[in-house]
Amino acid sequence: MPFTPYHFGPAGFIGLVVRKYIDIPLFVLANVIIDLEVLFAGGPFAHRGWYFHTLLGSAVVGALFGLAIYPLRGIFQWIMNFLRLSYKPTLLKFVISGSLGACFHVFIDAIYHWDVQLLWPNQNARPLWNIISQSQVKQICLAFWAAAIILYIILLFKSLRKKPKAD
Repeated sequence: MPFTPYHFGPAGFIGLVVRKYIDIPLFVLANVIIDLEVLFAGGPFAHRGWYFHTLLGSAVVGALFGLAIYPLRGIFQWIMNFLRLSYKPTLLKFVISGSLGACFHVFIDAIYHWDVQLLWPNQNARPLWNIISQSQVKQICLAFWAAAIILYIILLFKSLRKKPKAD
């Protein structure tokens, strides 16, 4: 699913659920950065270009992405303030969130695409390929979109109901 919005639903939902432990914006963005491989490799084996679509490759790419993007945490802070979500960025959170977000993308793609080598260097192992149909993967991702929106609305209302702390 190159550059499709399908990854954003599950990533957004999981990010909101575990927001105290991971960096939501980075976790979601790391789900997209992995598809640079597909954009530049292309062809019938698009998910094998640079091995980003493996657990090992995605973990490394995600961690490096977290390190590289850390200086932009102020932008993420502004976005999270605008969304009224608490936000405490740290370098460790960025590295872990980048790595987990990239790996999460690869797990979804490993179900959907036959050419994802999840357990590379074992090129023949495809334990998740087609355990459910591509149509079901899309439906689940869309359901997670709805769940993420509902969860965000709940969190927003909770945030709006909080009384400001007295100094």
